[in-house]
Amino acid sequence: MLAEIKGLNEECGIFGIWGHPDAAQITYYGLHSLQHRGQEGTGMAVSDGEQLKGYKDEGLVTEVFTQEALQGLTGKACIGHVRYATAGGSGYENVQPLLFRSQSGSLALAHNGNLVNANSLKHQLEAQGSIFQTSSDTEVLAHLIKRSGFYEIKDRVKNALTMLKGAYAFLIMTEKEMLVALDPNGLRPLSLGKLGDAYVVASETCAFDIVGAEFVRDVIPGELLIISDEGIKSEFFSMNTTRAICTMEYIYFSRPDSNIHGINVHTARKNLGKRLAEEVSIEADVVTGVPDSSISVAIGYAEATGIPYELGLIKNRYVGRTFIQPSQSLREQGVKMKLSPVRGVVEGKRVIMVDDSIVRGTTSRRIVSMLKEAGALEVHVVISSPPIKNPCFYGIDTSTKEELIASRHSVEELREIIGADSLTFLSVEGMLEAIGHQGEGSSCGQCLACFTGNYPTEIYPETMEVPIQKC
Repeated sequence: MLAEIKGLNEECGIFGIWGHPDAAQITYYGLHSLQHRGQEGTGMAVSDGEQLKGYKDEGLVTEVFTQEALQGLTGKACIGHVRYATAGGSGYENVQPLLFRSQSGSLALAHNGNLVNANSLKHQLEAQGSIFQTSSDTEVLAHLIKRSGFYEIKDRVKNALTMLKGAYAFLIMTEKEMLVALDPNGLRPLSLGKLGDAYVVASETCAFDIVGAEFVRDVIPGELLIISDEGIKSEFFSMNTTRAICTMEYIYFSRPDSNIHGINVHTARKNLGKRLAEEVSIEADVVTGVPDSSISVAIGYAEATGIPYELGLIKNRYVGRTFIQPSQSLREQGVKMKLSPVRGVVEGKRVIMVDDSIVRGTTSRRIVSMLKEAGALEVHVVISSPPIKNPCFYGIDTSTKEELIASRHSVEELREIIGADSLTFLSVEGMLEAIGHQGEGSSCGQCLACFTGNYPTEIYPETMEVPIQKC
């Protein structure tokens, strides 16, 4: 759906390349393909083998990286980042990569995810003399690396990573090498590819397609890759691993042309629609999906039921970010600016509206209202995920239970609130079977915390560093 309005946002996307003469230009295209993962800021850091140089700013990739800016980023290696602010808030200083300089060399960091013990680590580090320049949890890793007593950078990084808890996919670059790390649960997606003799790393495989790189494999939870002019090495900083990829990557965040752990996102979403058709039977005239992430689901639902799929909602792609507003009244106006019902499709029809989730309820209520204003006789809402009842602490901006409408209301109450004629959520079991993960533990290798309340790591509340429920 529409991330800016819906209130469900992933923190960021990362892209890195080592061993290419046009590293910054390649990274530009890679970041552009990951723009859906963050629109508040973007940056790059490049290495020419002797020094690191960085450039970043608030805004979209095409706004920040003018041709003039790219011409100043020469080097054979580059890491890049697109940001949506969750932990640490917005602001230029929090745009990544973060670049640090010292007498022993420079270090650039790009991070996708969220560290749940960042506050306690910051308190410890400040007590030992550290001074933080940002409010981002990412900066914690730089301080831990610098304070490590090991000689080689890879050992300092491995030692620092063992102190972190939460979700993290890190790109770490010095003048001489790039290090790639994924948390022991693999909560965020991260893949390795090759472009000629160059190595490429990205949050999603769609970035490989854009730059012409070949997918090699997914980065393994607990793995540290060391990439340099000498090639690539794989080591592990943790052997206590249990894969738990964020389920919302399949449902909502990732682009449909990306593959996550061998599963195509578009195919997974179509299967979610087909499974929904098995779990609910509705008499209707037309099926429509809320752009963009629900289109694949709606197609699958229509194929399984035989009810025609139509474009009942059109997304206006030319509305500026001026309409990304925090208040509920402005969010509702933003929905109207971003989406338009197609009267010729829905008027006089019983409509099945397919969506990926309900977070705060504002968007769903407004879309149902728009469809009925356009002449729909009935609007039946089907959701391709279970109710989101629990906050996410791993890089999605739903950090409190109070803001999640499904945590406070029954399905029937939700139906009345959004004004639908019926409301159906997909079951947890149906969701797992549709996506296709099998044989990887009780959660089939996926994090289900926002649905079930069972978290794959310890969680440290902001004011009290006391672990709560862990699955």
